[in-house]
Amino acid sequence: MQTRHDPYYYLPKFVRLEARVTTRSTARLRDYVMAMSGGSTPKKEEEEKYYSDQESGIPFVRVQNLNVDGHLSLDDVKYVNRETHEGLLNRSKVLQDDLLVKITGVGRMAVASVPPIGFEGNINQHIARIRTESRATSEALATWLNTDIAETLAKRRATGGTRPALDYPALRSIPVILDEQMHKALSEAYAQYKQAEAKASELLEGIDKFLLSELGIELPPEPENIIANRIFASQRKQLAGWRFDARVHQYEFSLLSIRYPNLPLKQLAHINPRTAFSGVKDETPLTFVPMESISDEDGTIAALQQRNYSENVGYTSFQEGDLLWAKITPCMENGKSAVARNLPNGFGFGSTEYHVLRSKSDDFSIHYLHAILRMRRLRKAAESYFGGSSGHQRVDEAFFYRLTVPVPPPEVQRHLAQRIETMRQEAQRLRSNALAELNEAKRRIEAMLLGEVAV
Repeated sequence: MQTRHDPYYYLPKFVRLEARVTTRSTARLRDYVMAMSGGSTPKKEEEEKYYSDQESGIPFVRVQNLNVDGHLSLDDVKYVNRETHEGLLNRSKVLQDDLLVKITGVGRMAVASVPPIGFEGNINQHIARIRTESRATSEALATWLNTDIAETLAKRRATGGTRPALDYPALRSIPVILDEQMHKALSEAYAQYKQAEAKASELLEGIDKFLLSELGIELPPEPENIIANRIFASQRKQLAGWRFDARVHQYEFSLLSIRYPNLPLKQLAHINPRTAFSGVKDETPLTFVPMESISDEDGTIAALQQRNYSENVGYTSFQEGDLLWAKITPCMENGKSAVARNLPNGFGFGSTEYHVLRSKSDDFSIHYLHAILRMRRLRKAAESYFGGSSGHQRVDEAFFYRLTVPVPPPEVQRHLAQRIETMRQEAQRLRSNALAELNEAKRRIEAMLLGEVAV
């Protein structure tokens, strides 16, 4: 025990794996490092001094921008101004061929990415910037660090409890196996995975267009967020007995169909109805649905949990066939909603952050309503009904009381709901198959690196 004295570092699984790796290669990450530096985060309290917009700013890379496929994601990147980039953050400048590695935080350790060609940016303190001899070297190192083998070796070296971290000596000491075929094979595997993901996303994004077309609804373009569109007038009578906050009255969202009758939702469904647990005893097992159990991708309950009825204190109650619709940010914007199906004993309870909707008649399909309420433009309109403090805003149930929806004949409702369910299942199948193929490719490549099989 020359370097570490904690027992975690010497767990047999770590020792065995590192021994296998070092028999294949004696190289360490330090052998490829020409320079290394860390970043920092400018004070949010002085946002106007340090930060900027996308048009004139410099990308400020955070951990969430790193990906295990080795590419840097700029979809949700923040920006700092040129003065901050050249001054306060000058030592942590990132260029196109640098290797960026996650060194602190929960979850996977040592996630690595290489920026796109022409990139210039900065990093925060949870990322290490490594300058290597070439872009090819950085890409090969990123591929290695993103394998489960290297992640395990990095985790072995991490210290800290609630927020594990890799210091620079620990990061430099990670064993490395570089293989030209490894980078090529993994890049191809991730490319195929992304292609399947794109097809699945296209299917899901097409659901709204399909539904609106079938219902004979043509929504106007979303208004541009400019000052001219944010200035408007309302009649005094429109405010009487109603909310006075401006955003509720700013835009009139309408789902009126030219093909089918339109009715207020409150005539078709109960909104947050009382659930009568008839015949249920304290020890009766019921379904429990926390917010994390609802998938925002396909609108299903991912895993049914069970708790006794006696534990239903302060939760939201529901019954078989009810629609659960997340009302709190950001779950609402992300589309967390699901129809409660196959509930043992017919009842359940869960997060207090659900609105519950229950069809008043068999002639109004709850699955059809679910398709309506999952539409992105409807969720966008629901944001106008947010109330509460920043970060904990919730959609008021008044949104549903004021909502009017198209009501096709029951057989049309069922047909539309089934078509949409088929589209979602196909998207899920594409994603599941793509993930299975990616994991199999990674397994084969990692086995090859350890000398077990040839690719």
